[in-house]
Amino acid sequence: MKLTILGTGNATVTECYNTCFALSEEGKHFLVDCGGGNRILKVLKETKISLEDVHDIFITHEHADHILGIVWMIRLIGTKMNQGNYEGNLRIYCHSDLVNTIQTLSKLTTQKKVCKHFDKRILFIPLEHGDQHTILGKKVTFFDIMSTKAKQYGFTMNIDGKKFTCVGDEPYNEADYEFVKGSDWLMHEAFCLFGEADKFKPYEKHHSTVKEACQLAEQLQIPNLVLYHTEETHLKERKELYTAEGVQYYHGNLYVPDDLEVFEV
Repeated sequence: MKLTILGTGNATVTECYNTCFALSEEGKHFLVDCGGGNRILKVLKETKISLEDVHDIFITHEHADHILGIVWMIRLIGTKMNQGNYEGNLRIYCHSDLVNTIQTLSKLTTQKKVCKHFDKRILFIPLEHGDQHTILGKKVTFFDIMSTKAKQYGFTMNIDGKKFTCVGDEPYNEADYEFVKGSDWLMHEAFCLFGEADKFKPYEKHHSTVKEACQLAEQLQIPNLVLYHTEETHLKERKELYTAEGVQYYHGNLYVPDDLEVFEV
């Protein structure tokens, strides 16, 4: 399984893209969030992920930097359907309250000839806490992260015996321990360095720092930790700075990716 980081930044970044990523195997792709606009099309092109090969998309929650890109995915894939250039269906997974939001956004901004595919070839899969689905041939379990801001879901995927977990863009909640325990890979937000918490005020935004994310992964004995959803003032030296802080608290494999970076899971 290949993990492609499409974007690493928080909601207001301009020098990198908003947090989103893809899991890929045998030429098929599972997208997790789509960022805040049509730059999703650019990053997919740059990572050679073809729209024709995207059939599963998960939207974690309603915030603009995670959801607005789905409108462009629907528009482009729906157009390809009309042209006869897209085989099969597009499945969009999201918590049950989000289905109407995505459909309404699309209907307000996209032509009827695209939206006519809703519930026919563009299928919305409403999720409840603990629901399981098979995506890319792997068992995926979705769970409510118990967000204090907006209802948000994360997931775990069983990848050939390895457990890959994404807890969304807020700190891990102990209420989800049964879902997260035993993970081999953890995707976790790290808004900024601990030493710059006064500057970026992550706690006011319900985010954590590199230090706290790494302490969590150490406590949970996670072998591989990927940090994302960061500020952008340190892009050129972010990998070095975040790694230097993180290794003080975490002794597993720490990854601080750049946009478009690819990993083998």
